[in-house]
Amino acid sequence: MKLIDTHSHIYSEAFNEDIAEAIQRAKDANVGQILLPNIDSESIEPMLNLVRDYPGYCLPMMGLHPTSVKENYQEELLICEKWLNEEGFIAIGEIGIDLYWDKTFLKEQQFVFEQQLNWAVEKELPVVIHARDSFSEIFEVLESFRLKSLQGVFHSFTGNLEQANKAIEMGFLLGLNGILTFKNSGLDRVVKEIGMKHLILETDSPYLAPIPKRGKRNESAYVAYVAEKLAEIHNLSLDEVAEATSRNAKKLFRI
Repeated sequence: MKLIDTHSHIYSEAFNEDIAEAIQRAKDANVGQILLPNIDSESIEPMLNLVRDYPGYCLPMMGLHPTSVKENYQEELLICEKWLNEEGFIAIGEIGIDLYWDKTFLKEQQFVFEQQLNWAVEKELPVVIHARDSFSEIFEVLESFRLKSLQGVFHSFTGNLEQANKAIEMGFLLGLNGILTFKNSGLDRVVKEIGMKHLILETDSPYLAPIPKRGKRNESAYVAYVAEKLAEIHNLSLDEVAEATSRNAKKLFRI
């Protein structure tokens, strides 16, 4: 069973000089597919170009990232909606609420998040949720969707055990990346208490490179280090981790 990097911005400018080599390194590292979340209108073209260059291997999502919610959020939403109606996407993402950098547009972030959740329900697509310093605010919005068969993943999960169980109880998976390998993150203790059926792997490339690559540009090949750490935590073989997490990803994203 191959690994699946369920969250990678490998279409970003960080890979302008060596994208073909980065894709090959991912394949060499037993990565079977790379899932691409969108950020805003500026990232759509490079993302779709990569999808066209690697059909079936790189799979796109569509959404408006919370840190891109500014004064022009209505225009950005219309662009996302237009693309959703014209092309095939595997998920609505990356969406959510981010209060780490700036709280100025909290109300707008909440509105945009809810609007995109509605799209997901209408189109029967999973959602990929970005939650940074915002679990309470996100759970509050999600409460109104409990009866609407909404599914998805809390990507780059960094919450505590209570928040993990809350997300799972609401029908969501947890996305694990390089943070799991950081010695002082404490995430390993949380993940140890979570069953494998609730977990998927990601990189969030080019960010959050795992140990032993921390501080360098992250790339999809490095999802293997996250898999190795998860295998250590749950006392499983790497093949067992690949099988479980890839099965979870395939089911969620219908790939």
